[in-house]
Amino acid sequence: MSIAVHELKANLSKVLTRAQQGEVIEITSHDKLIARITGIPQLADKGLQKLISNGAVSWNGKKPVLRPPLQLSTGGKSVSEMVLEDRR
Repeated sequence: MSIAVHELKANLSKVLTRAQQGEVIEITSHDKLIARITGIPQLADKGLQKLISNGAVSWNGKKPVLRPPLQLSTGGKSVSEMVLEDRR
């Protein structure tokens, strides 16, 4: 299905329902394709649940706690200098 931006704005709920049902929606502006909407398959949730149950991934429902950024050492040669040396 191809739909213009102004039609998308007027019928967003209907368009999203069609995408959820598996239809690919192409959005156009001045007859040029600018975006494509695809639904997320219902099986995607099952795949994620399988990964969680297998212990491959975990999530406690909160934002992830990230380690502090790696501190770069000062001095020494830069990576670009080392690459140039290797090329000689």
